[in-house]
Amino acid sequence: MFTSSPSARLRELRDQIARIERGHVGAPGKTVPFGVAAVDEKLPNGGLALGALHEIAGAGPDTEHGAAAALLTAGILARMAGPVLWVMEQADLFAPGLAGVGLHPDRVVFAEAGKEVLASMEEGLRHPGLAAVVGEIGGRFSLVASRRLQLAAEQTGILSIALRRSRIFDDPALREPTAAATRWMVAAVPSPPVIPGVQGVGRARWRLTLLRCRGGETGSWMTEACDATGCLGLVADLADGPAAEERRLRA
Repeated sequence: MFTSSPSARLRELRDQIARIERGHVGAPGKTVPFGVAAVDEKLPNGGLALGALHEIAGAGPDTEHGAAAALLTAGILARMAGPVLWVMEQADLFAPGLAGVGLHPDRVVFAEAGKEVLASMEEGLRHPGLAAVVGEIGGRFSLVASRRLQLAAEQTGILSIALRRSRIFDDPALREPTAAATRWMVAAVPSPPVIPGVQGVGRARWRLTLLRCRGGETGSWMTEACDATGCLGLVADLADGPAAEERRLRA
C-alpha cells in the first residue's frame, strides 16, 4: 500500500521510466559539468553523473598520455567539494601535479593497494562521506567488476572513476563491454608556441574523446589542458567544430 498521494507516486513512476528509457544511471540530475558547452551538451543532464562509474584512459602506453588522463581526472575532482579516495596499484602518482590543476593533496587519501584496487574502490564507495573514489586499473576490467562498482556508486551517490592504464596503443580492453556511464580517452598532442614564430610552449593540449555515453552522445574535441582550477578550455581556433579544424589543416 502506497503512503504517498497518487499524483506524487505517478510523478515518481514517470521519473523512473524516463531514467530507464534514456539509460541514465546514478544520482538523478546531479552532475559535474565540464563548463565547456560543446562537451556538456553531449552528456545527460549536462555533465558527469554523480552516483555512477566513469572510465578515463590515456590513448596509449606513453607517459604523457597517462599523465593527461590522470590530470583530467584530477581536474574533474578539483571542481567538486569534499574528500577523495585515490587508489593506486603502486605509489607512483605525482601529487604536486594534481595540485597544479586544483586538486590539493590535503583533500586526497592516497591508498597503495597492489592487486586489490577494485576491492578497495568498492569499500571506499560504501562511505557516503567521500565526494569521489578513483582507482587506477591496469589490464582487463571485467563487466562484472564494473557492475559491482556501478551499483556501489549508485547506493551512496558518490562519483566513481576507473582510471585505465593502457599498455598498448589501440588497447582492445577499452572496447570491451562495461557498466560505466561514460568512457573517455585522452591523448596529449603538441602544444602551440606562445607567440607564432617565437620559441616557447603554450598551454598543453589534449585530444579528448568520449567513446561511450549511456543516454548521451559520443564526440571528440581538441582542448586546452585543465588550468589551476580544474577547468578545460576548447581550443580557440577549433571552437566552431570540425569545419574549423579542416580549414586549419588545409592552411
